[in-house]
Formats: sequence, C-alpha cells, structure tokens
Amino acid sequence: MIIDVTENKLHEIKNPVLREYAGKYVSIYKDFLTYINETGLEKETEDTTAQVAEKIEKFRNKGPVVRNGDKSIYLNRISPSCLACQTGVGSSTFFISLKCHRDCFYCFNPNQENYDYYRQNIRDTIKELEDLRKTCPQTSHLALTGGEPLLFKPETVNFFDHAHQLFPAAHTRLYTSGDHVDREILADLQKSGLKEIRFSIRMHDLSSGHRHTYDKIALAREYIPNVMVEMPVLPGTLDEMKDVLLELDKLEIFGINLLELCFPLNNPTAFKERNYKIKARPFLVLYDYWYAGGLPIAGSETVSLDLIEFSHRVSLKLGVHYCSLENKHTGQVYKQNTGHHLPKRVYFSQRDYFLKTAKVFGEDIPAVKKILDKNGYIDYFQNLELDSLEFHPNQISSLKKLEIEIGISTSVIETREKEQVIRELKVDVTTPQTFRLSKDV
Repeated sequence: MIIDVTENKLHEIKNPVLREYAGKYVSIYKDFLTYINETGLEKETEDTTAQVAEKIEKFRNKGPVVRNGDKSIYLNRISPSCLACQTGVGSSTFFISLKCHRDCFYCFNPNQENYDYYRQNIRDTIKELEDLRKTCPQTSHLALTGGEPLLFKPETVNFFDHAHQLFPAAHTRLYTSGDHVDREILADLQKSGLKEIRFSIRMHDLSSGHRHTYDKIALAREYIPNVMVEMPVLPGTLDEMKDVLLELDKLEIFGINLLELCFPLNNPTAFKERNYKIKARPFLVLYDYWYAGGLPIAGSETVSLDLIEFSHRVSLKLGVHYCSLENKHTGQVYKQNTGHHLPKRVYFSQRDYFLKTAKVFGEDIPAVKKILDKNGYIDYFQNLELDSLEFHPNQISSLKKLEIEIGISTSVIETREKEQVIRELKVDVTTPQTFRLSKDV
C-alpha cells in the first residue's frame, strides 16, 4: 500500500526529514492549484478520487475490463488503436489542417502548436507518411484527425491511399464530425482500405443535428469495417447519454469512446456558464504533459463510469470504453522513459510507466544501510545533502523488521542540452510491512 501524499496527509508523516522533503512537492502542487484559480474556473470542493476508485473496484471480474493502471475501462470490446495508444509504440496521428466548421466550446485545438497557421494552411501529409516509412517501417496504427479532415476530401482519400501503400497491414482510422460524410466519400475511403471511422457527437446538438449524425453513422456501417463514436462526456448528462448508447447499440456499431471532459485552458466563459468545475485532483502526478486536452472537469468521470455500469446491466452489445485524461498521458510517459540505460536502483513501472525508487531519510538511514549491506546489495545511493538513501523498490521486502517510513519516488527522463536527466516529480510514502512491489508500483 502506498499513501498518496497530499496537503491533508503530509502531517501524518512521522520522519521529519521525509516530511519536509515530501512537503516540497505538496507545495508545488498547491502552487499549481493557485494557477488553476487564476483561469477563472472554480475547483470542486471535495476530492472524489477515493469514490471513483471504489466504483472502478466494483468492475473487477464482473464484466467490464479495468486496464492501464485503472485509467481505462471498457465493456465488450475496445479499438486496437486504443490499446496501442497505451504506450504509443507503432502509432502515429496526422492532420491535414486544423480548420473546422464547428465551434465546440471544449475544443483543445487552439492549444496546438502553430494553430492559427494551420487553420489557413495544410500540411504535406504524404511526405510525412513517406518520412515515417523511412524511420518507423513497423508502424501499425495510423490516424488522420483535424480540424475536420473531410473539409479536404481529396487530400483525405489520398492520405489513406498512400498509407495503405506504405503500411498495408496498419490499422487506419479517421476522425470526423460526420457532417460531410456521404456515399461517395465513404466508397472512396473503403477503396483506400480505411479500417475505422470515429464520429463526434455533441450533446448540445440533440434537438437539431443529432438524428442527422445517427443517419451518417448508419451509412458508414455499409462501407467501413469499424464504426465508432468518440465524444467527451458532459457532467449531469447521464440520462441523455443512456439514450445515446441505446441508439448506437441499435445501429450495431463497433463501439463508443467516452472521453473525460477537459477545460482546454481557453474559453473559460463557456465552462463557467455551465457551472463546470475543475477536478480537485487534476493530475495524480503533476507534470507538463504533451496532450493538449487541458484540465479534467469534475463529474465527467463519474457519469462515464455510471454509463459503463448501465451498459453492462442492460447487456448492450457495442463496445463502451471510458478513456480518462490520465489514460491519454501514459503514451508520453512510456516514450520518455523506455529504452534507456537506467541506474540499477531505478525500477521502470509497468503500471504507470514512471520510474520508481525507494528512499529513506534521516535517522532511518543507518538501520536500512546495515540490512542492505548484510544482504550484499550495493546499488544504493546516499545523498548527504538531502540526508537520504535511495535504492531499488524490490529491496523494501527485506526491511520488514524495521518500523520505518519509506518514500516512493516517481520520476521521468528528460533531455536537457542533449543530455538525459532523471527528474523527480512526486514522493509518496509506504512501509516495509504494507508495500507490495507488483501491486503498488
């Protein structure tokens, strides 16, 4: 068992050196929460992390599959591209343009690099595919997103034609609002070997364009092997979303991805008007993640999990997948931390792909060092400045006779001035008696 060190838990740490050390990261997180307040959005008053964990725990061995460190839950089936997204290995996503005819209040494209430029200009995706073929010939998953790709129909078809030629075994997918889908483009995409198409449904279109989108989805079923819906789940829409799932099940599509709604760090007025609040704990591990989705909105995750429970209870046949914001981050963490020559005291976690080490502090060091020396373990590192001793987490089990607290360090590898360095992000606490290597890290 690991104790997640938050501001409320910090005072429970008995070792004063460890408490002061862990407090530095608590202060960093506190400063981050102050930054959130400056966005103009409120933060939920109660941390619902424990309640969400209880909901997920009820799914185990009862139908829904809990995967990727509890960050992804699905019922019936899941897209192979979603499985590949876990590590990002062999998966690449492209866009022709960021131009879009819609104006979704939760769109995070404005956070993309060179957003204004690519609303007016297009990328040479054919050259990008050819470059990828040279550098990553084993690519197994290719996607085209936007903007709205079907504002550029010839370029979209050309992309998938070329993708099929260069990567004939790859699972290809297209993201679209569906507004520009017709028989002609679907027939062209079918010829290009497109494997999967993902439609976006907006809840605020329920009264007008929603049936229109359903009709487009039904049409796509005639041409594309895997038809999916991918949409953020708005808080307070449980009943409406149940109706969506029932309708999609009638259409016999492959499945739906329920995305955790995020505040994209722009357009705060739209979120404040809907009384949306930021999660009390936006990130379990605070870091500068590449994914441009922003900050998770409170209540979205709860509705998503309730929808999975509903889908299981009424025996829906379509795949229902909840993709949390944390789930989208694991590919980045894996890519940063894999393939490196790590110090022997560092453990590459297969649970969240962060790097883990164990640390003891202050007066606990001599007793721990004595046991490690007796056991012939020499790959520890003593930091006199920080008054700490760092070692591999697999050594914790040898310390069960000691009544001590152990810090569990979480880190990533970053490249700075062409050199790779390990950057610590967080320190949690465990004890030799409660720690389980396979379960906890």
